[in-house]
Amino acid sequence: MHEPGGPDTETKPLPSTPTSTPSSRIHSPPKHSLFRLCHSLASVVMHPIDFCTTGMFIIDDIYPSPSAPDQTPFLNIPGGAGTYSALGARVLSPSPQSKRVGWLVDAGHDFPSLLREIIDSWDTAILLRSRDGLTTKGWNGYGANEHRAFKYLTPKLRITAEDLSPELLTAKSFHLICAPARCIELVEGIKTRRAELGQSLEEPLFIWEPVPDLCVPAELDNTIKALEHVDIISPNHAELSDIFSVVGNTESGDVDGQVIEDCSSKLLSGLSASRASKVSVVVRSGKDGCYVASASKKAWLPAFHAPTPDKVVDPTGGGNGFLGGLAIGLVRTGDVVEASKWGNVAASFMIEQVGVPVLQTEGGKERWNGVVVEERMKEYSMRCETEGSR
Repeated sequence: MHEPGGPDTETKPLPSTPTSTPSSRIHSPPKHSLFRLCHSLASVVMHPIDFCTTGMFIIDDIYPSPSAPDQTPFLNIPGGAGTYSALGARVLSPSPQSKRVGWLVDAGHDFPSLLREIIDSWDTAILLRSRDGLTTKGWNGYGANEHRAFKYLTPKLRITAEDLSPELLTAKSFHLICAPARCIELVEGIKTRRAELGQSLEEPLFIWEPVPDLCVPAELDNTIKALEHVDIISPNHAELSDIFSVVGNTESGDVDGQVIEDCSSKLLSGLSASRASKVSVVVRSGKDGCYVASASKKAWLPAFHAPTPDKVVDPTGGGNGFLGGLAIGLVRTGDVVEASKWGNVAASFMIEQVGVPVLQTEGGKERWNGVVVEERMKEYSMRCETEGSR
């Protein structure tokens, strides 16, 4: 395996991007005190925001598996949970709806100009901040037994409620990726900051993606406590089974549907009476799709690429993209099962290549990876109707 950034490392180029209108950038002032003052101004002109993620932007260096025939790494790829979740919402929000997708990027002095062009082409409501030092960068590769591994190459800069601009604070939905304790802290912080805006805002939706390291039995009570503050919790099938210390896969390697359903029911049963009808569990299950459970609904939905597994190139970002699509779908449909279909379609674009999907506009229509998203949505909806839920 190559050392990151070695002098003899050949790199693969980033995909080219079309010339487009720059993103709706929200630049933060250099002084935090001024930033806080700006947040409190009721006169700030704000555009409606449907989605905001508190996940980070990370520049990824991606190294192939040792068994891969092509050992050429992909360097300086836009990545991170914030990036992929914002993209999941973005692919389902053609311009000008794209300006309703909010996220935050901390750009160091090393921020590549090509990445800026790619981000600008997405035409989103991005809060772009200059930071001292280097942009957060990650190494993605493989450890022992070809298990995927990740490590930070530069210091990370975590996003808090205090970092969100007035515009982003008005979002109708928020994606949180964090530990249970921080989930509660973020929700309470966002609600407090929203109240300080002095506007009449409806309660936002909170979609929580728990971090894998704390999906353990010792954190079950804290997970239930955090559930009281969110609308959706979405672990993947392995994380959910780890919370209850059970095996979530069958001997053949497939997701054990019964185990996932039982664990989801256990999570919901821990809720208070006032929250029991308001919280959903959405379990991301890779090639087996996703499972949706609430007090009134239970459904398995297939993965979009289940019939065409050869289309899946790299699963990186699929789960984050799913949650961006789920959030935007929930805002626009109000139905968690329908929103999960949106999530599956969004995820399908994230996993068709190494790095981010490519946006082009032809004949006034957006195409992601050469596909009109609306057409893929129709295809997937028809498949769900034909196959039904299991």
